[in-house]
Amino acid sequence: MARVPENAIIPDAEIPETCSLENYLSLPDHSMDERIAAARERLGATTILLGHHYQRDEVIRFADYTGDSYKLSKIAAETEARYLVFCGVHFMAESADVLGRPAGPGREAQQVILPDLNAGCSMADMAEISQVEACWEALERLGLTEDLIPLTYMNSTAAIKAFCGERGGLVCTSSNARAAFEWAFARGKRILFLPDQHLGRNTGFGMNIPLDQMVVWDPWAIQLGTPSGGQSRAALEASRVILWKGHCAVHQRFLPSHVDAVRAKYPGIQVIVHPECRWEVCQKADALGSTERLIKIVEDAPKGSMFAIGTEIHLVNRLARRFAAEGKRIITLDDTGCLCTTMYRISPQHLAWALENLVEGRVVNRIAVRPSVKHWAKVALDRMLEI
Repeated sequence: MARVPENAIIPDAEIPETCSLENYLSLPDHSMDERIAAARERLGATTILLGHHYQRDEVIRFADYTGDSYKLSKIAAETEARYLVFCGVHFMAESADVLGRPAGPGREAQQVILPDLNAGCSMADMAEISQVEACWEALERLGLTEDLIPLTYMNSTAAIKAFCGERGGLVCTSSNARAAFEWAFARGKRILFLPDQHLGRNTGFGMNIPLDQMVVWDPWAIQLGTPSGGQSRAALEASRVILWKGHCAVHQRFLPSHVDAVRAKYPGIQVIVHPECRWEVCQKADALGSTERLIKIVEDAPKGSMFAIGTEIHLVNRLARRFAAEGKRIITLDDTGCLCTTMYRISPQHLAWALENLVEGRVVNRIAVRPSVKHWAKVALDRMLEI
């Protein structure tokens, strides 16, 4: 089960037994449809539902807005709705709270709701704030922090975002990772990139940074008696990018052999993948890009095109159905199943429970970032939105 940061959750108000989650989980998915629609109608403009592309169909069809983490972050920063129900994962809800409208004269602060608190992110959990602070201290002892700019991927906790913001860095998504790298190199000699090594490596390589100038910092190496992340001082000094040893459990599954196999089976097929995939996979692909970019590639392709896509299976299946009428064939790069299991935790039952409690005036599963963390996390996110 994904780790849920306690300091980002506000305890639920007392919930009557009839509205307890257990009473919802025992019911079938389809029985929630009318209840969700009715609750949405009663809540009206006070509430918006944000749905990430990897969310299951039974939930995302109720979303007012769909998108990747970058698009949904912008919507969270711009909406006037009182309540934001985020059908995504924990770090996304945190970011929505950081960017959401604060309290002001005659208005209340926006509140962010995550229908299931267990919807976390394995990648975000691979970089704990204590580990990152220890890394920075070790690099400081080596005299490498003076011209070091920390960048964190959106898939990280609010505490990590705040860490980067306080030290002159920012947040990026797969959509703007290159722009973030360029921004950082204009301000420093070296980047510490958290927590996805693959996105960092693929972005750096695309900017002609040699692989041997991108070293991997292993946060667990200290337990093996190597305090410098498993790297020598010389390797760290020669580096331009220090990559955190983290990855996406979904995109790491794709292998170079999958690309070879699909090309052999379907001559002429286009292979497009997310930059969270391994460098070796991205090198074999025809194109790589953020979730929104992958969708755009398929949209712009001529009728009859065929794609194998290296990303989460719900999005791939949704695209296959959407473009079937245009004669476009879309398959997954790996048919053994690449499911984001933590995103899948949010079910129609969880959504109905959250909405019906909201109708009754109870906010359940509210995600609220501590003010001290929120300030610097917002600095880092605002820098991202600016570039």
